[in-house]
Amino acid sequence: MKLPANHPPVAQPKIGVIVINLGTPDAPTPSAVKRYLKQFLSDRRVVEIPPIIWQPILRGIILNVRPKKSAHAYQQVWTDKGSPLAAITTAQAEALQQRFGDRVLVVHAMRYGQPAIGDVIRDLKAKGCQRILLAPLYPQYSGATTGTAQDEAFRALMDMRWQPAIRTLPAYHDDPAYIAALKTSVEKRLATLDFEPDAILASFHGMPQRTLELGDPYHCHCQKTARLLSEALGRPLTISFQSRFGRAKWLEPSTEDSFVALAQKNIRKLLVIMPGFAADCLETVEEIGLRGRDVFLAAGGTHYAMVDCLNDSPESIDFLEQMIRRELAGWIASR
Repeated sequence: MKLPANHPPVAQPKIGVIVINLGTPDAPTPSAVKRYLKQFLSDRRVVEIPPIIWQPILRGIILNVRPKKSAHAYQQVWTDKGSPLAAITTAQAEALQQRFGDRVLVVHAMRYGQPAIGDVIRDLKAKGCQRILLAPLYPQYSGATTGTAQDEAFRALMDMRWQPAIRTLPAYHDDPAYIAALKTSVEKRLATLDFEPDAILASFHGMPQRTLELGDPYHCHCQKTARLLSEALGRPLTISFQSRFGRAKWLEPSTEDSFVALAQKNIRKLLVIMPGFAADCLETVEEIGLRGRDVFLAAGGTHYAMVDCLNDSPESIDFLEQMIRRELAGWIASR
């Protein structure tokens, strides 16, 4: 049927895929970091303290102290393409776009900072995407990561008269393709080392202990990922949790404490992997790659190395494509 002459343009129906990660400041400066931290630390999923108590602490103390320190850390890892997380997430989306062709539009968004999730959803809808898969790249589910990314997407949908159909990528902490990709990444790194590690430490991002007590599956997902990876490698793994913040009790043991404890147990040669991060970022490159090395060597270690995150490596794009095709079943033809 021919449309009336005054009918708004109708885009050819397409399918959208939004690869989502945490986010990053726009620049490694205190002012940019302050804007980023204000948005991040005001999220009720991230800090569950009542705002009437938390906001005066955030605005009166944290945002006046932490941005300068964090900006210095970002300066240690910044690249000509921006932060590692921004550059790698962009590369992941571009590599996936090549795998899916013209019928599927693969783009990326950040929960905090740019490109914003709501803007990306509206842009895909304007380009004809009547069906959209949200793909938060968090292997282990947490309300503070996957949950808040999906919250933000559905907030944007609330303002849309014509909403696209939405699917969400489940946690993939025990997906065989993900475990196989991790195994490959460890074996590739081992092949480049001039030493045999005495231990392999799997460091996951920390979460407050109360999240586990309130029913968040994150801790259990981390444990299962580490167990499956250990079985795949045929090597024992030690588990720890990094990036603590504030005075609350966090999941234990902490990664920093583990560096010292391992050295005290006569572990001199250490390899560290961060299976909870889909892309290298401040927490992996600076916290583990730089400060972690210093802590371990100062405690008595002699050799230290880390495994890069899966990033946009061939094995990473292979398993991401496999998972996304599975979640798009019925929307696109399988192959």
